[in-house]
Amino acid sequence: MPAITRERPGAGIELIRIDRPEVRNALDTATTLALVEAFTELAGDPELRAVVLSTTSTRAFCAGADITEELDAEGGVRRMEAYTALYRVLDELPVPVICVCVGNCVGAGAEMAAGSDLRVAGDNLKLGWAGSRLGVPVGPARLISLVGLARAKELVYTGRVIDGEEALALGLAHRLTTAAQAEPAALELAGELAAHPAEGLRRLKTMFREFDGSAERVSHENALLLEFEREGGGLPRSEGSS
Repeated sequence: MPAITRERPGAGIELIRIDRPEVRNALDTATTLALVEAFTELAGDPELRAVVLSTTSTRAFCAGADITEELDAEGGVRRMEAYTALYRVLDELPVPVICVCVGNCVGAGAEMAAGSDLRVAGDNLKLGWAGSRLGVPVGPARLISLVGLARAKELVYTGRVIDGEEALALGLAHRLTTAAQAEPAALELAGELAAHPAEGLRRLKTMFREFDGSAERVSHENALLLEFEREGGGLPRSEGSS
């Protein structure tokens, strides 16, 4: 079953938690589509001011794709279509997104973190872009503008894992706390943003997207991901019926 929870902890603030602790929040197709549906719905909410993207377990924000999900080749394509839809709607959300980066934050988890506007890191963070180990063409679209070309190449090519202190030093994390305090810190930050004039906040989000050119980059990388799944090696999957 889709495993996310949603609540409104404050005026104009949406808190979304991934809730699959038994697999460190690895994303199966249903949960990915539930996130897509949630973000699509929120995009049309005029009361929304900020979104906090979090987890029900500090052990992991998201450990990437759920490779235990039984999928045939067609199911593998549907899963990748869900991932690319998630990356698109996350980029298109008209208000700032704050990601709670705790524990395992790799693969799709790292992509969601990089696709967010702000990141609060826990002291147990293990953040990494592991796609290159599988030949997956993912990472550059979001990471280059955050840390620069040279550093993005190093992180994506090697797939090495960085901790919260290094994420803070690189500018990937904006605040560093204990794992237990990461979500409260993100909610506090969301409260600060939600107190600003709503129209100005949304206008700034649009300006950042336009000046950064993220829509074009995300669209291009999504197309390469779908090509990789349809015609290349594709993401790992358990063979079976979807």
